[in-house]
Amino acid sequence: MSEWVGWLREGRWLDDRRCTAVLVMLSIANLAVLAVLIGSSHDGVDRNGELLGTDFLSFWTTGRMLHAGSDPYSLAAHISAQRAFHAAADGFTGFFYPPLFLPVCWLLGLFGYFASLAIWLASTGSGLWLVARTWGRKLAGYGPSWLAVLAFPPALICVTHGQTAFLASLLLGLGTLLVGTQPWLAGILLGLAAFKPQLGLLVPVVLLASRQYRVVGGACLSVFVAALVVSVWWGADVWQRWLAIGQEASAALFGGLVGFAKFQSLYAGLRLIGAPHDLSIAAQLLLSLIIAAWLAKLAWRKGWSLDLGAAMLTGALLATPFVLDYDLVLLAFPLILLASVPARPWEKTVAAMAFIMPQFARPLGELIGVPIAPPILLALFIVLCRRVEAQPAVAPA
Repeated sequence: MSEWVGWLREGRWLDDRRCTAVLVMLSIANLAVLAVLIGSSHDGVDRNGELLGTDFLSFWTTGRMLHAGSDPYSLAAHISAQRAFHAAADGFTGFFYPPLFLPVCWLLGLFGYFASLAIWLASTGSGLWLVARTWGRKLAGYGPSWLAVLAFPPALICVTHGQTAFLASLLLGLGTLLVGTQPWLAGILLGLAAFKPQLGLLVPVVLLASRQYRVVGGACLSVFVAALVVSVWWGADVWQRWLAIGQEASAALFGGLVGFAKFQSLYAGLRLIGAPHDLSIAAQLLLSLIIAAWLAKLAWRKGWSLDLGAAMLTGALLATPFVLDYDLVLLAFPLILLASVPARPWEKTVAAMAFIMPQFARPLGELIGVPIAPPILLALFIVLCRRVEAQPAVAPA
Protein backbone atom coordinates (compact mmCIF):
# COMPACT_ATOMS: atom_id res chain seq x y z
CA MET A 1 0.00 0.00 0.00
CA SER A 2 2.77 2.42 0.96
CA GLU A 3 4.46 1.64 -2.34
CA TRP A 4 1.33 2.70 -4.26
CA VAL A 5 1.05 5.88 -2.18
CA GLY A 6 4.66 6.75 -2.90
CA TRP A 7 4.10 6.01 -6.59
CA LEU A 8 1.27 8.54 -6.68
CA ARG A 9 2.93 11.00 -4.31
CA GLU A 10 6.05 11.32 -6.43
CA GLY A 11 4.20 11.02 -9.74
CA ARG A 12 6.54 8.31 -10.98
CA TRP A 13 3.77 6.90 -13.18
CA LEU A 14 3.79 10.08 -15.29
CA ASP A 15 6.70 9.28 -17.59
CA ASP A 16 7.07 10.79 -21.06
CA ARG A 17 5.66 7.73 -22.83
CA ARG A 18 2.42 7.68 -20.83
CA CYS A 19 1.94 11.44 -21.05
CA THR A 20 2.40 11.44 -24.80
CA ALA A 21 0.02 8.50 -25.24
CA VAL A 22 -2.72 10.20 -23.22
CA LEU A 23 -2.26 13.50 -25.07
CA VAL A 24 -2.46 11.73 -28.43
CA MET A 25 -5.66 9.91 -27.45
CA LEU A 26 -7.29 13.07 -26.13
CA SER A 27 -6.28 15.01 -29.23
CA ILE A 28 -7.73 12.38 -31.54
CA ALA A 29 -10.94 12.26 -29.50
CA ASN A 30 -11.32 16.05 -29.49
CA LEU A 31 -10.69 16.39 -33.21
CA ALA A 32 -13.04 13.50 -33.96
CA VAL A 33 -15.85 15.07 -31.92
CA LEU A 34 -15.36 18.39 -33.69
CA ALA A 35 -15.27 16.72 -37.12
CA VAL A 36 -18.46 14.74 -36.44
CA LEU A 37 -20.23 17.81 -35.06
CA ILE A 38 -19.42 19.91 -38.13
CA GLY A 39 -19.71 17.09 -40.65
CA SER A 40 -23.14 16.00 -39.46
CA SER A 41 -24.57 19.52 -39.37
CA HIS A 42 -26.85 20.88 -42.07
CA ASP A 43 -26.80 24.59 -42.89
CA GLY A 44 -25.01 25.22 -39.61
CA VAL A 45 -27.54 23.30 -37.49
CA ASP A 46 -26.37 20.16 -35.68
CA ARG A 47 -28.23 16.90 -35.16
CA ASN A 48 -29.83 18.24 -31.98
CA GLY A 49 -31.36 21.20 -33.78
CA GLU A 50 -28.85 23.66 -32.30
CA LEU A 51 -26.77 26.17 -34.22
CA LEU A 52 -23.06 25.49 -34.27
CA GLY A 53 -21.64 27.55 -31.44
CA THR A 54 -24.86 27.14 -29.38
CA ASP A 55 -24.35 29.78 -26.64
CA PHE A 56 -22.76 32.22 -29.09
CA LEU A 57 -26.23 32.90 -30.48
CA SER A 58 -26.96 34.89 -27.32
CA PHE A 59 -23.94 37.18 -27.75
CA TRP A 60 -24.51 37.67 -31.47
CA THR A 61 -28.22 38.37 -30.96
CA THR A 62 -27.32 40.97 -28.32
CA GLY A 63 -25.06 42.69 -30.83
CA ARG A 64 -27.80 42.74 -33.44
CA MET A 65 -30.26 44.15 -30.91
CA LEU A 66 -27.85 46.92 -29.95
CA HIS A 67 -27.48 47.91 -33.62
CA ALA A 68 -31.27 47.97 -33.94
CA GLY A 69 -31.69 50.08 -30.80
CA SER A 70 -33.43 47.28 -28.90
CA ASP A 71 -32.93 46.41 -25.21
CA PRO A 72 -30.89 43.18 -24.84
CA TYR A 73 -31.96 42.92 -21.19
CA SER A 74 -35.60 42.62 -22.15
CA LEU A 75 -36.21 38.90 -21.89
CA ALA A 76 -39.17 38.92 -24.27
CA ALA A 77 -37.32 41.01 -26.86
CA HIS A 78 -34.24 38.79 -26.64
CA ILE A 79 -36.25 35.61 -27.10
CA SER A 80 -38.04 37.12 -30.08
CA ALA A 81 -34.75 38.28 -31.67
CA GLN A 82 -33.16 34.86 -31.22
CA ARG A 83 -36.09 32.96 -32.64
CA ALA A 84 -36.30 35.33 -35.60
CA PHE A 85 -32.90 33.96 -36.64
CA HIS A 86 -33.09 30.41 -35.27
CA ALA A 87 -35.67 28.60 -33.15
CA ALA A 88 -33.58 26.32 -30.94
CA ALA A 89 -34.83 22.85 -30.10
CA ASP A 90 -34.65 23.43 -26.34
CA GLY A 91 -35.89 27.01 -26.26
CA PHE A 92 -33.75 30.02 -25.40
CA THR A 93 -30.15 30.94 -24.53
CA GLY A 94 -30.19 33.68 -21.91
CA PHE A 95 -28.00 36.78 -21.83
CA PHE A 96 -27.02 37.75 -18.28
CA TYR A 97 -23.64 39.40 -18.80
CA PRO A 98 -23.08 42.85 -17.26
CA PRO A 99 -23.12 45.94 -19.50
CA LEU A 100 -19.29 45.88 -19.60
CA PHE A 101 -19.64 43.12 -22.19
CA LEU A 102 -21.98 45.08 -24.47
CA PRO A 103 -19.21 46.74 -26.57
CA VAL A 104 -17.88 43.27 -27.44
CA CYS A 105 -21.38 42.14 -28.44
CA TRP A 106 -21.79 45.29 -30.53
CA LEU A 107 -18.67 44.34 -32.50
CA LEU A 108 -19.89 40.77 -32.94
CA GLY A 109 -23.15 42.10 -34.35
CA LEU A 110 -21.33 43.76 -37.25
CA PHE A 111 -21.07 40.44 -39.10
CA GLY A 112 -23.28 37.52 -40.00
CA TYR A 113 -23.64 34.77 -37.43
CA PHE A 114 -21.16 32.23 -38.77
CA ALA A 115 -18.57 34.81 -39.81
CA SER A 116 -18.83 36.39 -36.37
CA LEU A 117 -18.50 32.99 -34.68
CA ALA A 118 -15.36 32.21 -36.69
CA ILE A 119 -13.80 35.60 -35.92
CA TRP A 120 -14.71 35.24 -32.23
CA LEU A 121 -13.18 31.80 -31.77
CA ALA A 122 -10.11 32.53 -33.88
CA SER A 123 -9.29 35.81 -32.14
CA THR A 124 -9.94 34.77 -28.54
CA GLY A 125 -8.52 31.26 -29.01
CA SER A 126 -5.30 32.46 -30.61
CA GLY A 127 -5.02 35.20 -27.99
CA LEU A 128 -5.26 32.66 -25.19
CA TRP A 129 -2.69 30.44 -26.90
CA LEU A 130 -0.25 33.37 -27.15
CA VAL A 131 -0.71 34.18 -23.46
CA ALA A 132 -0.19 30.51 -22.56
CA ARG A 133 3.03 30.45 -24.63
CA THR A 134 4.18 33.60 -22.82
CA TRP A 135 3.62 31.89 -19.46
CA GLY A 136 5.56 28.84 -20.63
CA ARG A 137 8.45 30.87 -22.02
CA LYS A 138 8.74 32.92 -18.85
CA LEU A 139 8.75 29.83 -16.64
CA ALA A 140 10.57 27.23 -18.73
CA GLY A 141 11.80 28.91 -21.90
CA TYR A 142 9.17 27.31 -24.16
CA GLY A 143 5.40 27.24 -24.47
CA PRO A 144 2.95 24.33 -24.40
CA SER A 145 3.09 22.00 -27.41
CA TRP A 146 0.35 21.86 -30.02
CA LEU A 147 -0.38 18.33 -28.83
CA ALA A 148 -1.14 19.62 -25.33
CA VAL A 149 -3.31 22.41 -26.76
CA LEU A 150 -5.33 20.00 -28.93
CA ALA A 151 -5.72 17.57 -26.03
CA PHE A 152 -6.84 20.13 -23.42
CA PRO A 153 -10.50 19.14 -22.86
CA PRO A 154 -12.07 22.48 -21.85
CA ALA A 155 -10.74 24.10 -25.04
CA LEU A 156 -13.01 21.86 -27.13
CA ILE A 157 -15.95 22.57 -24.82
CA CYS A 158 -15.42 26.32 -25.19
CA VAL A 159 -15.19 26.05 -28.99
CA THR A 160 -18.36 23.98 -29.37
CA HIS A 161 -20.28 26.39 -27.12
CA GLY A 162 -18.84 29.56 -28.68
CA GLN A 163 -18.32 30.76 -25.14
CA THR A 164 -16.44 33.64 -23.47
CA ALA A 165 -13.97 31.54 -21.46
CA PHE A 166 -11.11 32.12 -23.92
CA LEU A 167 -11.43 35.89 -23.58
CA ALA A 168 -11.86 35.88 -19.79
CA SER A 169 -8.93 33.49 -19.33
CA LEU A 170 -6.52 35.40 -21.56
CA LEU A 171 -7.27 38.65 -19.74
CA LEU A 172 -6.90 37.06 -16.30
CA GLY A 173 -3.84 35.06 -17.35
CA LEU A 174 -1.97 37.95 -18.95
CA GLY A 175 -2.93 40.32 -16.16
CA THR A 176 -1.63 37.86 -13.57
CA LEU A 177 1.61 37.40 -15.51
CA LEU A 178 2.29 41.15 -15.69
CA VAL A 179 1.58 42.05 -12.06
CA GLY A 180 5.24 42.02 -11.06
CA THR A 181 6.61 43.83 -14.12
CA GLN A 182 3.92 46.11 -15.58
CA PRO A 183 1.47 46.76 -12.74
CA TRP A 184 -0.69 49.40 -14.43
CA LEU A 185 -1.17 47.33 -17.58
CA ALA A 186 -1.81 44.25 -15.44
CA GLY A 187 -4.52 46.12 -13.56
CA ILE A 188 -6.16 47.32 -16.77
CA LEU A 189 -6.32 43.76 -18.11
CA LEU A 190 -7.68 42.35 -14.85
CA GLY A 191 -10.26 45.13 -14.76
CA LEU A 192 -11.41 44.33 -18.30
CA ALA A 193 -12.03 40.75 -17.18
CA ALA A 194 -14.81 42.12 -14.95
CA PHE A 195 -17.28 41.32 -17.73
CA LYS A 196 -17.26 37.88 -16.10
CA PRO A 197 -17.31 39.05 -12.47
CA GLN A 198 -17.76 35.64 -10.84
CA LEU A 199 -14.20 34.70 -11.86
CA GLY A 200 -12.69 37.84 -10.35
CA LEU A 201 -13.92 37.58 -6.77
CA LEU A 202 -10.46 36.77 -5.37
CA VAL A 203 -8.44 39.21 -7.47
CA PRO A 204 -8.89 42.31 -5.23
CA VAL A 205 -8.34 40.19 -2.10
CA VAL A 206 -4.98 38.91 -3.30
CA LEU A 207 -3.81 42.19 -4.84
CA LEU A 208 -4.62 44.25 -1.75
CA ALA A 209 -3.11 41.70 0.63
CA SER A 210 0.11 41.57 -1.42
CA ARG A 211 0.23 45.40 -1.52
CA GLN A 212 -0.05 45.64 -5.30
CA TYR A 213 -1.72 49.02 -5.13
CA ARG A 214 -0.79 50.17 -8.64
CA VAL A 215 -2.40 47.04 -10.07
CA VAL A 216 -5.53 47.76 -8.05
CA GLY A 217 -5.46 51.33 -9.34
CA GLY A 218 -5.18 50.15 -12.94
CA ALA A 219 -8.09 47.74 -12.45
CA CYS A 220 -10.30 50.41 -10.91
CA LEU A 221 -9.41 52.82 -13.70
CA SER A 222 -10.24 50.36 -16.49
CA VAL A 223 -13.54 49.36 -14.89
CA PHE A 224 -14.49 53.01 -14.34
CA VAL A 225 -13.67 54.04 -17.91
CA ALA A 226 -15.45 51.02 -19.39
CA ALA A 227 -18.52 51.65 -17.23
CA LEU A 228 -18.51 55.34 -18.21
CA VAL A 229 -18.33 54.48 -21.92
CA VAL A 230 -21.19 52.00 -21.58
CA SER A 231 -23.31 54.45 -19.59
CA VAL A 232 -22.82 57.23 -22.16
CA TRP A 233 -23.37 54.89 -25.10
CA TRP A 234 -26.48 53.05 -23.90
CA GLY A 235 -27.70 55.16 -20.98
CA ALA A 236 -27.03 54.91 -17.25
CA ASP A 237 -30.23 52.92 -16.71
CA VAL A 238 -28.66 49.96 -18.52
CA TRP A 239 -27.18 48.91 -15.18
CA GLN A 240 -30.59 48.83 -13.52
CA ARG A 241 -31.97 46.70 -16.36
CA TRP A 242 -29.06 44.28 -15.97
CA LEU A 243 -29.60 43.97 -12.21
CA ALA A 244 -33.29 43.31 -12.77
CA ILE A 245 -32.65 40.43 -15.16
CA GLY A 246 -30.10 39.01 -12.73
CA GLN A 247 -32.97 37.28 -10.96
CA GLU A 248 -33.36 35.11 -14.07
CA ALA A 249 -29.70 34.10 -13.84
CA SER A 250 -30.13 33.15 -10.18
CA ALA A 251 -33.18 31.09 -11.06
CA ALA A 252 -31.22 29.30 -13.78
CA LEU A 253 -28.56 28.26 -11.27
CA PHE A 254 -30.42 27.70 -8.03
CA GLY A 255 -33.48 26.20 -9.70
CA GLY A 256 -31.47 23.73 -11.77
CA LEU A 257 -32.87 25.10 -15.04
CA VAL A 258 -29.49 24.72 -16.75
CA GLY A 259 -28.70 21.40 -15.09
CA PHE A 260 -26.44 20.96 -12.07
CA ALA A 261 -24.18 18.56 -13.98
CA LYS A 262 -23.09 21.42 -16.26
CA PHE A 263 -21.89 23.49 -13.32
CA GLN A 264 -18.61 22.47 -11.69
CA SER A 265 -18.89 24.25 -8.33
CA LEU A 266 -19.27 22.81 -4.85
CA TYR A 267 -22.82 24.17 -4.70
CA ALA A 268 -23.83 22.40 -7.92
CA GLY A 269 -22.05 19.21 -6.88
CA LEU A 270 -23.95 19.04 -3.60
CA ARG A 271 -27.25 19.73 -5.35
CA LEU A 272 -26.40 17.01 -7.87
CA ILE A 273 -26.14 14.40 -5.13
CA GLY A 274 -29.41 15.54 -3.54
CA ALA A 275 -28.39 18.11 -0.91
CA PRO A 276 -30.91 20.92 -0.24
CA HIS A 277 -30.31 24.45 -1.45
CA ASP A 278 -29.65 26.02 1.96
CA LEU A 279 -27.02 23.46 2.93
CA SER A 280 -25.35 23.65 -0.47
CA ILE A 281 -25.14 27.44 -0.54
CA ALA A 282 -23.83 27.49 3.04
CA ALA A 283 -21.11 25.00 2.14
CA GLN A 284 -20.20 27.05 -0.95
CA LEU A 285 -20.00 30.24 1.12
CA LEU A 286 -17.82 28.56 3.75
CA LEU A 287 -15.44 27.21 1.09
CA SER A 288 -15.22 30.62 -0.59
CA LEU A 289 -14.35 32.31 2.71
CA ILE A 290 -11.68 29.72 3.53
CA ILE A 291 -10.10 30.09 0.10
CA ALA A 292 -10.13 33.89 0.32
CA ALA A 293 -8.65 33.85 3.84
CA TRP A 294 -5.89 31.39 2.89
CA LEU A 295 -4.92 33.43 -0.17
CA ALA A 296 -5.00 36.69 1.79
CA LYS A 297 -2.73 35.19 4.45
CA LEU A 298 -0.26 33.93 1.84
CA ALA A 299 -0.32 37.23 -0.05
CA TRP A 300 0.31 39.25 3.09
CA ARG A 301 3.14 37.05 4.39
CA LYS A 302 4.86 36.04 1.17
CA GLY A 303 4.14 38.92 -1.19
CA TRP A 304 3.26 38.57 -4.85
CA SER A 305 4.61 35.72 -6.95
CA LEU A 306 3.43 33.91 -10.06
CA ASP A 307 2.83 30.84 -7.89
CA LEU A 308 0.42 32.93 -5.81
CA GLY A 309 -1.21 34.12 -9.02
CA ALA A 310 -1.71 30.53 -10.17
CA ALA A 311 -3.30 29.67 -6.82
CA MET A 312 -5.56 32.73 -7.18
CA LEU A 313 -6.74 31.63 -10.64
CA THR A 314 -7.45 28.12 -9.37
CA GLY A 315 -9.26 29.47 -6.33
CA ALA A 316 -11.39 31.62 -8.63
CA LEU A 317 -12.96 28.44 -10.02
CA LEU A 318 -13.75 27.21 -6.50
CA ALA A 319 -14.99 30.44 -4.95
CA THR A 320 -18.10 30.90 -7.09
CA PRO A 321 -21.17 28.70 -7.49
CA PHE A 322 -21.48 29.89 -11.10
CA VAL A 323 -18.69 28.07 -12.93
CA LEU A 324 -19.26 25.79 -15.93
CA ASP A 325 -17.04 23.23 -17.59
CA TYR A 326 -15.86 25.59 -20.35
CA ASP A 327 -14.62 28.02 -17.66
CA LEU A 328 -12.04 25.36 -16.72
CA VAL A 329 -9.95 26.72 -19.60
CA LEU A 330 -8.53 28.97 -16.87
CA LEU A 331 -6.70 25.92 -15.51
CA ALA A 332 -4.22 26.27 -18.37
CA PHE A 333 -2.09 28.70 -16.38
CA PRO A 334 -1.68 26.82 -13.09
CA LEU A 335 -1.04 23.64 -15.09
CA ILE A 336 1.64 25.36 -17.19
CA LEU A 337 3.29 26.54 -13.99
CA LEU A 338 3.34 23.07 -12.45
CA ALA A 339 4.67 21.57 -15.69
CA SER A 340 7.50 24.12 -15.81
CA VAL A 341 9.01 23.82 -12.32
CA PRO A 342 10.54 20.97 -10.28
CA ALA A 343 7.64 18.99 -8.85
CA ARG A 344 6.84 18.84 -5.16
CA PRO A 345 4.97 15.86 -3.60
CA TRP A 346 1.59 15.11 -5.19
CA GLU A 347 1.87 17.91 -7.75
CA LYS A 348 2.32 15.67 -10.82
CA THR A 349 -0.60 13.41 -9.94
CA VAL A 350 -2.93 16.28 -9.04
CA ALA A 351 -1.97 18.23 -12.17
CA ALA A 352 -2.66 15.20 -14.38
CA MET A 353 -6.07 14.74 -12.76
CA ALA A 354 -6.90 18.42 -13.22
CA PHE A 355 -5.85 18.32 -16.88
CA ILE A 356 -8.06 15.38 -17.81
CA MET A 357 -10.97 16.08 -15.42
CA PRO A 358 -12.98 18.43 -17.71
CA GLN A 359 -13.27 15.60 -20.25
CA PHE A 360 -15.40 13.60 -17.81
CA ALA A 361 -16.88 16.12 -15.36
CA ARG A 362 -20.16 16.82 -17.17
CA PRO A 363 -20.71 13.27 -18.55
CA LEU A 364 -20.20 11.66 -15.13
CA GLY A 365 -22.51 14.23 -13.56
CA GLU A 366 -25.24 13.64 -16.14
CA LEU A 367 -24.96 9.85 -16.33
CA ILE A 368 -24.32 8.77 -12.73
CA GLY A 369 -24.67 11.97 -10.69
CA VAL A 370 -21.05 12.07 -9.46
CA PRO A 371 -19.41 15.54 -9.23
CA ILE A 372 -15.66 15.11 -9.71
CA ALA A 373 -14.60 18.71 -10.39
CA PRO A 374 -14.81 20.27 -6.87
CA PRO A 375 -12.49 17.78 -5.09
CA ILE A 376 -9.93 17.81 -7.91
CA LEU A 377 -9.95 21.62 -8.10
CA LEU A 378 -9.55 21.76 -4.32
CA ALA A 379 -6.58 19.36 -4.47
CA LEU A 380 -4.95 21.54 -7.14
CA PHE A 381 -5.55 24.65 -5.06
CA ILE A 382 -3.99 23.01 -2.01
CA VAL A 383 -0.78 21.91 -3.76
CA LEU A 384 -0.38 25.40 -5.25
CA CYS A 385 -0.86 27.06 -1.86
CA ARG A 386 1.64 24.69 -0.26
CA ARG A 387 4.11 25.64 -2.98
CA VAL A 388 3.62 29.32 -2.09
CA GLU A 389 4.03 28.53 1.62
CA ALA A 390 7.42 26.94 0.91
CA GLN A 391 8.74 30.10 -0.73
CA PRO A 392 10.68 32.82 1.10
CA ALA A 393 8.84 36.06 1.77
CA VAL A 394 9.22 38.77 -0.86
CA ALA A 395 9.51 42.39 0.24
CA PRO A 396 6.65 44.49 -1.21
CA ALA A 397 7.58 46.90 -3.98
